[in-house]
Amino acid sequence: MKARALTAALVFTVFAGMFTSCAPKAKIATQNGNMEKSGKGAYATKQYRNLFKENGHSEAEINRKIQAGYQQLFQGDSASQAIYFKAGKNEKGPLAYIHDVYNKDVRSEGMSYGMMIAVQMDKKAEFDALWNYAITHMYIDQPGHPSEGYFAWSVKPDGTRNSEGPAPDGEEYFVTALYFASGRWGNGQGIYNYKEWADKILTTMRHHPETSGTTKFGPQTSGPMVNEQHKMILFVPTNQGRKFSDPSYHLPAFYELWALWGPEKDRAFWKAAADTSRAFFQKTTHPVTGLAPDYAHFDGKPVTIPFNPNSHHFAYDSWRTAMNWSVDWAWWQKDSREVERSNRIQAFFASEGLSSYGHIYTLDGKKVGAGPSAGLVSTNAVASLAATHPVAKEFVEALWNLPVPHTLGDRYYGGLLYLMSLLHCSGKFQIYAPR
Repeated sequence: MKARALTAALVFTVFAGMFTSCAPKAKIATQNGNMEKSGKGAYATKQYRNLFKENGHSEAEINRKIQAGYQQLFQGDSASQAIYFKAGKNEKGPLAYIHDVYNKDVRSEGMSYGMMIAVQMDKKAEFDALWNYAITHMYIDQPGHPSEGYFAWSVKPDGTRNSEGPAPDGEEYFVTALYFASGRWGNGQGIYNYKEWADKILTTMRHHPETSGTTKFGPQTSGPMVNEQHKMILFVPTNQGRKFSDPSYHLPAFYELWALWGPEKDRAFWKAAADTSRAFFQKTTHPVTGLAPDYAHFDGKPVTIPFNPNSHHFAYDSWRTAMNWSVDWAWWQKDSREVERSNRIQAFFASEGLSSYGHIYTLDGKKVGAGPSAGLVSTNAVASLAATHPVAKEFVEALWNLPVPHTLGDRYYGGLLYLMSLLHCSGKFQIYAPR
């Protein structure tokens, strides 16, 4: 066992060194040895890489692959395939929700991811139905409630709340999906004035007042979703969750857009938050494996907390972290360390075996949970947007060959990451500036 671990460590260390040397040379700003003076990413060029096409797949094949995934997960059999479910109508129009079929609830994470997929695929009816459900059943608008202006992170399909506290990853994707909807379709009236609602949520995220009160689940204190001193997104803005962060919630690619489009008084903050997140990725990822923990302190060190035994490991939340920094590189190209990290993490998983690596690890690379997962296979492919080594193509091909997630445990989270990763890797996950 020790010999095998040592061999794997040697392999991926050599890989990482070789692949990092392949990284493109960047113009470096004097104030930060790894920050470029100007980005040449997709925001500036309007050109999005199509990794599947680079691997030799035709545009027709790629479109069929994406449509098949959408068809199964959004329109497939309700008992064995779908995660999108219609939920009737109200005075604002049709309603629908994304169902975590394993945990039997509806989460702000999944709702916002579903909306992002819908806007990227030009599915306005589905987008509006999801947004209507989120506002109707998840948005907390009771005056004086500790989480007023936020979305309950978990509800039952009928709208009964399992929690009266939010999770920032939901709000982050809600905001950006709404800005993109404004750009793609224009703004409507009421809740369908997408930009107005994006601005409103974004303002609340930073300026929510410190509020204490009683909820149906007990006393709660809530504040902003960001730490002002550290210019960093929190794990949650309630109770003890305000003392640390979640690396997979850091979305510098989105923060750069908010710094351009959001309420003017907060634009400088979000610009700074983007740079903070880039630096935070460097602090919180392991220097050899590139693995990040589920939760981390503001200095990047792992958090150990009772309610999540994997909080200090690379686990379910952490799968998204490489996707986040790789999309940031693809869109903005402002921090060449993102290239190095993608090379590093893919080198590690290549050393573990592309068809056999696990899904939970200690940060130094010891396997905790065996067997690959659709969600991790998907996000590891997105890391190829930043990676520069030849093995990057194999990670893309692994996603291409992955069946649409359908098992009870993989269908919701794995399915959403699968669809978003298909869109990223095909160059079809794009920026739409709000009107």
